[in-house]
Amino acid sequence: MGVDVGLARLSNDLIVGGIAAYSVAFLGYAIDAAFGNHVAAAASQPAAAVDVRQPALVGVTAHDGDQSRGAGWTSPASDSRPPGVRLARTNAAARGVGGFLSARTGRFAVAITVVGWLLHLGAVVTRGLSVHRLPWGNMYEFTLAFTLTVVTAFLVIMMRQPARYLGVFVMTPVVLALGIAVLVLYVAPAPLVPALHSFWLAIHVTAAILASGVFTVATAATVMFLIADRYAVAMASGKPVRFSALARIMPAPDVLDRTAYRAYAFAFPVWTFAVIAGAIWAEYAWGHYWQWDPKETWAFITWVIYAGYLHARATAGWRGRKAAYVAMLGFTSIVFNFFIVNIFITGVHSYAGV
Repeated sequence: MGVDVGLARLSNDLIVGGIAAYSVAFLGYAIDAAFGNHVAAAASQPAAAVDVRQPALVGVTAHDGDQSRGAGWTSPASDSRPPGVRLARTNAAARGVGGFLSARTGRFAVAITVVGWLLHLGAVVTRGLSVHRLPWGNMYEFTLAFTLTVVTAFLVIMMRQPARYLGVFVMTPVVLALGIAVLVLYVAPAPLVPALHSFWLAIHVTAAILASGVFTVATAATVMFLIADRYAVAMASGKPVRFSALARIMPAPDVLDRTAYRAYAFAFPVWTFAVIAGAIWAEYAWGHYWQWDPKETWAFITWVIYAGYLHARATAGWRGRKAAYVAMLGFTSIVFNFFIVNIFITGVHSYAGV
């Protein structure tokens, strides 16, 4: 079958619309981050998990933009009210024009994200229909599918918990990746190269796309955790800290750490399955389960790093920042594998299409 030019053109138009929607959503999340009050995310945790003796340590209660104690602040040592009441009053005191703007803009950003997701999904589907196959046979198509998974994972997390604060850190890589895909990686729709004509494409590559997308969302939460945790430590020691204005509007570090860990714990088995499925496909296609090809080697390196992260989380003394750095190294390996190995290193997996 030939290429359906009309559907291919529609796919291109839809992804441009998706990028525009995501860009608007990014601005909405940025306004929400600048004026928002995410104390509710910390308040939703058990009272014992929130240090009400030092409100600034949760990264959200001192939302007045400096270290002054404005109207409505009560010394925790002299305040005999229950923690929930104190948090509620802090929340109310932080509201105002900025809080109202943040709430409305944040909800608008979520709605626009959904619109962008629908356009994005339409672009992926019509791309596949235009060539009568699964639409992830080259780097451009993989990027479209991968970023769709990122946004999907973000929306699923928001359905389960108040995680709108992740918006800026999720939309940033999504918009950048889609921009690179359209401007640099784009290739015209075409049939698959012969080596990819296999049902394993639907198994191996789909698993890799799903795992990579969830790893990206987990990395966004990890970056936020590192900022919030550094701010909490600096505030406890009385030292100045960079990005303090950003850290103050984040949830408590333990909330971010827990969100990231759950995402990593979901993505790692999927990545493991992708590596195993790739080895089986390699034996079917080339007669060898493993050839130490650059791409499969880096996929294995990524697996080892994330396995190290999960092990570190289970080992006393390696929780928190140390484990987070290991996770960041894992995502760096994914990015290196995708861009450097695919484009600049020749191997049996050279199907980038650029």
